[in-house]
Amino acid sequence: MSTEIVFRGMERSPALEATARSWIARLDRAYDRIVRCSVVIELPHRHQRSGHLFQARIELVIPERVIVVSHASEDAHLAVADAFHAARRQLQDHAQIRRGDVKRHEAA
Repeated sequence: MSTEIVFRGMERSPALEATARSWIARLDRAYDRIVRCSVVIELPHRHQRSGHLFQARIELVIPERVIVVSHASEDAHLAVADAFHAARRQLQDHAQIRRGDVKRHEAA
């Protein structure tokens, strides 16, 4: 699986990058069909506001589709963890549909 971790609006954090890589490894062990994982961690610029919201955006490419999730939090590590939790749920849902455990809802 190819991976990319990008920091925007903030300095690169080795600890935060290690957290993201740990989550990527966990997803790869749980679902081995991931082709690419791109993670963007950013601190958007805000004028005249106290407190900062970090945003984590994850794009997972699997053979059948692309999964994109994002989450924002005042804690960068929490934003990353919550985004990966959401990505894992979507991967699990996708795997259940592929196995036939869940019926797809077809548009009329």
